[in-house]
Amino acid sequence: MNILILVTLLMVSCTKIPKGIEAVNGFDVTRYTGTWYEIARLDNRFERGLENISATYTLRKDGGIDILNQGLDLEDGTPEKAEGKGYFIQEPNKGRLKVSFLGPFYSSYNIIALDKNRYSYAMVTGPNKSYLWILSRTRQIPKEILDRLIAQAKSQGFETDKLIFVKHQS
Repeated sequence: MNILILVTLLMVSCTKIPKGIEAVNGFDVTRYTGTWYEIARLDNRFERGLENISATYTLRKDGGIDILNQGLDLEDGTPEKAEGKGYFIQEPNKGRLKVSFLGPFYSSYNIIALDKNRYSYAMVTGPNKSYLWILSRTRQIPKEILDRLIAQAKSQGFETDKLIFVKHQS
């Protein structure tokens, strides 16, 4: 029984949002679908050594989203991909999802900044402030938008001086 409680606590803790951070309201998952390019991120083990990173989101029949993450391994030039799924944690107009790439284990995907007019850029965090991604619909993002997102992240306590800026080839 104790192991079941521990697993449940671990799963719940992985789908939270960092303290003091708010997910966007007025979120439209249909507009969010499609391909996003990773512009910058905090280091994480599952993307280490990858460039040309993108994520493609498509709607699932069960109300969730399918996720296809892709990148190019710099060491040997091979393409890497990971397929997953996501579901809303709260109401569908709130930018909070739980995502899974490993069966029943979920982590949070919290959209904390979004271009609500054109859905051209987004900033995402996980369950704590060691996860941060800046995404764009294009392989580059205007400098003034990037600077503004970095300033927002810094003011929220993210270690923006440790951001990795992703290279993209056409």
